[in-house]
Amino acid sequence: MQIDVRHASHPEAVRNFDTETLRRHFLVETVFASGEIRLTYSHYDRMVIGGATPLGPGLTLTAPTAIGQETFLAERELGALNIGGAGRIIVDGTNYDLAKYDCLYVGKGARDISFESADAANPAKFYLVSTPAHQAHPTVLLTREKARHLTPGEAATANKRSIYQFIHPDVCQSCQLTLGFTMIEPGSVWNTMPAHTHDRRMEAYLYFDLEAEQRVFHFIGEPQQTRHMLVANEQAVISPPWSIHSGAGTKNYSFIWAMAGDNKSFTDMDHIAIADLR
Repeated sequence: MQIDVRHASHPEAVRNFDTETLRRHFLVETVFASGEIRLTYSHYDRMVIGGATPLGPGLTLTAPTAIGQETFLAERELGALNIGGAGRIIVDGTNYDLAKYDCLYVGKGARDISFESADAANPAKFYLVSTPAHQAHPTVLLTREKARHLTPGEAATANKRSIYQFIHPDVCQSCQLTLGFTMIEPGSVWNTMPAHTHDRRMEAYLYFDLEAEQRVFHFIGEPQQTRHMLVANEQAVISPPWSIHSGAGTKNYSFIWAMAGDNKSFTDMDHIAIADLR
């Protein structure tokens, strides 16, 4: 298991970042590696994101030094969403089978967590998001059918999409983690436009279901100091609370969003008019 630690950056400093510096601080280029667990620890709300790609023998989630505990979930909760082949997560001896687009919430205090693939030739890809937790909630398997489904946007504004809310107050209880994914419909390319910020919580995106030659222009930065990064399939972006988090693809795509911070209200955001962006 590998873990990378990313420290927080002040918005005034980010105004002076060149492309490589911006990518080094906010882009996670390799989330999934065959037969490995790879994690990135962000000092924004202490969120950990990563990927588990089991081949053959299962992969076990242990607690690296950055976690500072005997077990990974001693003081944390975890969301795991599968974007690969069929797989299984074993939590303290209980098996949970996940198809593509299924999600598992694991509450604080779970000790033994491991990941398996049903077929090594088509491995599961478990996208992992973990945040600090103050209370233990039950572990819950959430299929896509159990998610809260929204269909906002219009073809005329190129932002027609489906939103699936998994770890959300209306679906599954958690301490501070919220998680789901958005599928952009064919012919649309925009997500989260008009843009917004929410200074009360940070967010992370994982872009996926994107062909290898395609890219997403991910927009980051203060509303009047925007920057962009070119993001490829299965790469993740760490979005600070003070930053917008919007994207436009060269083709339609999907992305997993996850948030942590002061509240779990999905609609708690500070909207920014398109004409006010710079």
